[in-house]
Amino acid sequence: MNTDNIHFLAILGAGESGVGAAILGMAKGMEVLVSDAGTISPKYRAILEERGIPFEEGGHSADRILQADMVVKSPGIPPTAPLIRRLAEKGTPIVSEIEFAGYFTDAKMICITGSNGKTTTTLLTYHILQQAGLNVGLAGNVGVSLARQVAEDPHDYYVIELSSFQLENMYDFKAHVAVILNITPDHMDRYDHKMELYTAAKFRILQNQTKEDYFIYWLGDPIIEAQIKGLQSEARQLPFSDHADPAAAAWVDDNGLLHFHTPSEVWEIPRDALSLPGLHNLYNSMAAGLSASALDIDPEVTGRSLGDFEAVEHRLEFVEEIEGVRYINDSKATNVNSTWYALESMKTPTVLILGGKDKGNDYSEILPLVKEKVKAIVCMGVDNRKLLDYFTPEGIPVSDCHSLAEAVAECRRLATEGDTVLLSPCCASFDLFSSYEDRGRQFKEAVRAMKR
Repeated sequence: MNTDNIHFLAILGAGESGVGAAILGMAKGMEVLVSDAGTISPKYRAILEERGIPFEEGGHSADRILQADMVVKSPGIPPTAPLIRRLAEKGTPIVSEIEFAGYFTDAKMICITGSNGKTTTTLLTYHILQQAGLNVGLAGNVGVSLARQVAEDPHDYYVIELSSFQLENMYDFKAHVAVILNITPDHMDRYDHKMELYTAAKFRILQNQTKEDYFIYWLGDPIIEAQIKGLQSEARQLPFSDHADPAAAAWVDDNGLLHFHTPSEVWEIPRDALSLPGLHNLYNSMAAGLSASALDIDPEVTGRSLGDFEAVEHRLEFVEEIEGVRYINDSKATNVNSTWYALESMKTPTVLILGGKDKGNDYSEILPLVKEKVKAIVCMGVDNRKLLDYFTPEGIPVSDCHSLAEAVAECRRLATEGDTVLLSPCCASFDLFSSYEDRGRQFKEAVRAMKR
């Protein structure tokens, strides 16, 4: 992309990515307009005002935006939005903040996507690179926006968590290390309920890779496996597996020893030395370890970092034990497969909190684990009909709750000593909460209030 031709930059959405893109655009001498259809949060309004960046809220000045040389779009705005369609018809380049930032840096990008485990793997990889002494930034769905870091705090490496939404508008951007952890149905409402469209968005992470780059993925994922058969990529592949496999670059054997065999090194670490328990975290640890190997990081540093990393908030986070009942916050489980991994790790009878904004979920994936491990389901959402209709005929006790306070009180009534109450909703949070973080923090506050 010839950035010399970008004189007027319009930015749709005034969140972390939009404000970061505005800061970078201003730093590069562009005329900038930030436009948000909703209300800009006080935090980002203050940043825009402090820097003298023009902005509007409560709607878009379409005629003005249609004059832009380039538009940076918030990932949450679908391609079907009327203004986006008009811009596309006009031929205006529409890019993500990550794509835009990539025009102005030669840093090596370690990019991580997947339906589940992205945040944990991103933070774990970032932790390893930090411990190795690399000049590394954290971006994407976590940390400070890539664009703002490129403008004000540049690094030699960036570890970036990427959603399918962000990948939709990335074209010239190149990942030195691209990780696809898994692909399971998610955001089906965004992709016309077509799995192939969602999968194609995820695989955009591989575009522009060369033989000097790396592609890390889970060998056991059937969707990834099918997609790879027709894959045309020069990147060096480093797959991982939960069992010994001659095709794998990382695997765990029957004795619980985790092996890493890459072109540059061979090393092992006991699985019980990993700081994060559970099958899903085994996959996350292998992906992070292979990313470190691709960057020639000392295995001793990688092994130590895999053992001292602290768990991510809202992902199987222990909250409290009250009256002999353990309360676990897994609010980040916004799809069915993520809840599957949470249930897989449960060792005691479980009261499961489900519910929120359904994204076209198919609950049959978790049904066997629910029957095996769940003593009762507490639905927490504005409209729980789909959950009630699915699980009630299976003979599982299901409670219909419409607020956090009601749901926590019902869990307390249902759970007995030795049980676990697990908030792992399967759904997005936007019916009752502003985000999954808001949902998780409110849950933790409500649980801890029971001790007072």
